[in-house]
Amino acid sequence: MTEYGPRPVDRRLPTEEARDLLSLVRDLAEREIAPVAAEQEEAGHFPRDTFKLLSESGLLSLPYSEEFGGGEQPYEVYLQVLEELAAARLTVGLGVSVHTLACHALAGYGTKEQRAEHLPAMLGGGLLGAYCLSEPSSGSDAASLTTRATRDGDSWTINGTKAWITHGGIADFYTVLARTGGEGARGITAFLVPGDAEGLSAAAPERKMGMKGSPTAQLHFDGVRVPDARRIGEEGQGFSIALSALDSGRLGIAACAIGVAQAALDTALAYTASRRQFGRPVADFQGLRFLLADMATQIEAGRALYLAAARLRDAGAPFSKEAAMAKLFCTDTAMHVTTDAVQLLGGYGYTLDFPAERYMREAKVLQIVEGTNQIQRMVIGRHLAGPETR
Repeated sequence: MTEYGPRPVDRRLPTEEARDLLSLVRDLAEREIAPVAAEQEEAGHFPRDTFKLLSESGLLSLPYSEEFGGGEQPYEVYLQVLEELAAARLTVGLGVSVHTLACHALAGYGTKEQRAEHLPAMLGGGLLGAYCLSEPSSGSDAASLTTRATRDGDSWTINGTKAWITHGGIADFYTVLARTGGEGARGITAFLVPGDAEGLSAAAPERKMGMKGSPTAQLHFDGVRVPDARRIGEEGQGFSIALSALDSGRLGIAACAIGVAQAALDTALAYTASRRQFGRPVADFQGLRFLLADMATQIEAGRALYLAAARLRDAGAPFSKEAAMAKLFCTDTAMHVTTDAVQLLGGYGYTLDFPAERYMREAKVLQIVEGTNQIQRMVIGRHLAGPETR
């Protein structure tokens, strides 16, 4: 009888070190993350102990310089690590992506003194970061943010509210974008704010359809004082820093999306191999095989797209358009594949006894975070046809 079922992803990795790293990550995910993922997600439990383990294992620092405790891995490798983690549990994969995003401003634009003082603890000291750009009235239009930082001698006082913050209320540090000048993108500056700063508080976490284990909350800044030594980059440079971070962050979301899609395909393959109807495995039926073939093809195309963008980034070439394309295609793929996985499992796909329904709920948010897919289309269109006329 023909054997059916999921098989390990065949990865093209640049070095033997990278192959060993992916093997370590896969083993860790299978032992520590996947077995408790469904239970902890249903309970809304954030796995802080898992992030401590990831930090101790060097997995929260992969794309950053060894000089400050980073793993100095190319994005091509780092993103495949994210994919493996997200396949085991999206709360973990996306959490690593958000932490990496939160470290980006300081690593890329901080002074040498700032990096030496803060980065080792941020990258390998068990800390967890968050990224604060969106606000209740400025999501896609991030340049209109109103949270304000006012200079007072050698420090700044921050007032305002940030919204949709992953790790909001539990992070040890926040990269915060605040207005220090006039309206528009040129009046925004970046700051590194400690999680225990006086005047900083979090609202109750949002009640979400998926990713219940990952807290998403508003943050309130009520006279939060931050020394000028925690300003990142020049005054007014914050928006360009934010856009730079988001280009890389979109690749992280793309990789997480392919991880979720791969997990959904594996679930569908395992089910259709074991489920028998009319005296044979349902995977023998051509209609279902076509559906599985489409799912697998979309996943491979998405993986190739995000890796191509990552290799541009690693080479120091422009990759903003390609990052937007990867985020758009991979997250749409995750939505399509997870929906089809539920369909392939039939009634069981709609129950909590199988993870397919959780993957479908989780995939939806990936089409929204770090720039909705409508915004990605705008970004791609501007690269192709120039800015819109007004």
